Amino acid sequence: MKKAFLQLHLSVFLAGFTGVFGKLINLSEGVLVWYRLLITVVSMYLLYRWKGSLPRIPRKEVMPVALTGCIVMLHWLFFYGSIKYANVSIGVVCFSLTSLFTALFDPIINRKAFDKIELLLSLLTLSGILLIFHFDTQYRTGIILGIISAMFAALFTVYNKRWVARFDTKAITFYELGAGFAGLTILMPLYLWLFPGVKLTPSIQDTTFLIILAWCCTILMYQLSMEALKKISPFTVNLCFNLEPLYSILLAFILFNEGKYLHKGFYAGLALIALSVILQMLRVARQSRKDSLAGVAN
Repeated sequence: MKKAFLQLHLSVFLAGFTGVFGKLINLSEGVLVWYRLLITVVSMYLLYRWKGSLPRIPRKEVMPVALTGCIVMLHWLFFYGSIKYANVSIGVVCFSLTSLFTALFDPIINRKAFDKIELLLSLLTLSGILLIFHFDTQYRTGIILGIISAMFAALFTVYNKRWVARFDTKAITFYELGAGFAGLTILMPLYLWLFPGVKLTPSIQDTTFLIILAWCCTILMYQLSMEALKKISPFTVNLCFNLEPLYSILLAFILFNEGKYLHKGFYAGLALIALSVILQMLRVARQSRKDSLAGVAN
């Protein structure tokens, strides 16, 4: 369990940079995600071919895994849209609602009872988001996009829990992101029709950031989180990812001086979100101790 939490928090730390790169890369959200997926999928394919270990999954499972990959692609689209229409801090804080959607979707999809404590902790997170929404009215479009992004992130984690229990994490990552790239490529003509005149070619600096984003904040980050998901529940994983805003906001304050654009409601909301994470971590730690003691007693 300790190794799983270490993997999880390292993946959260790496995820904290994704919002910053969304601000640094001078491309629209659709083009940015397309390049991120392209570099990621090509890099993984070449790496696995070089090692002679191109991962495979059963043919009958390809389509469900592919649909899961399209869900994470949509999550990225709305996430970077939130950052582009608001800023890094707003975009990553809205991502914290993933735990609320997970607490709702997981019992429905997997046909199990709702966890009252998870719902209460999620409502604490929701209260934080509402505080931010109320005070930072200029960012409402970005907040709405961020909430939609959190919904897709929750769906991705719930469905992904099924695959990590059955298949190699490298195989899952490769097929999901490959399907996400294919899906976005099909949607790109529509996207470009809706948003004409967007920049299509990245600069040298943008390309450098995209490579770092793909290698460190996508391939490595997703494999670490999937390994953690084998031992930890989807709700706990997503709630721990609520710490991502803390890393992203700190970086945004340092790099972009975003602190001067945020109101007191933002900080009050962020405090509520952080409290929900701390309470869940204490809850998980207490349950782990009980399980350990029960194991010793038996």
